[in-house]
Amino acid sequence: MSEVQKKGEIIMTYLNDQYHDRGMKKWAGFFLSEHTAEQEKIQKGFAHINAPKPHMSEQEIGEVLQLAIVKNKPVAIQIEAVNSDGRYYDDIIGHLKGSDSLGIYVGNEKVHYDEIRNIQIYDQVKWSSL
Repeated sequence: MSEVQKKGEIIMTYLNDQYHDRGMKKWAGFFLSEHTAEQEKIQKGFAHINAPKPHMSEQEIGEVLQLAIVKNKPVAIQIEAVNSDGRYYDDIIGHLKGSDSLGIYVGNEKVHYDEIRNIQIYDQVKWSSL
């Protein structure tokens, strides 16, 4: 064994005994902030699931709509449609702006009567009460 090989072997033994690899932590610095922000957004999306609300009859929906009109209260509407993952969309929230023979206008959106699964008077939480 030559002198160079002995020194190389001593160095390798020293490195194997003394060097502690940090594993995946050493690669964390290679991710850009945009990548980590997108990953966090995806994780939050998986955690956010809208539970199905009870299906209401036409009469119950009409009563809530009438109350919202008389009291000028905002409503929260869950529609029948589901996304590609089979989850319900976020509620449509807003004041009733008008209606026609096919549906109602909530804020800037039109909701057809046959799309309404559940409708409730929306109680806004004021920031001052938090």
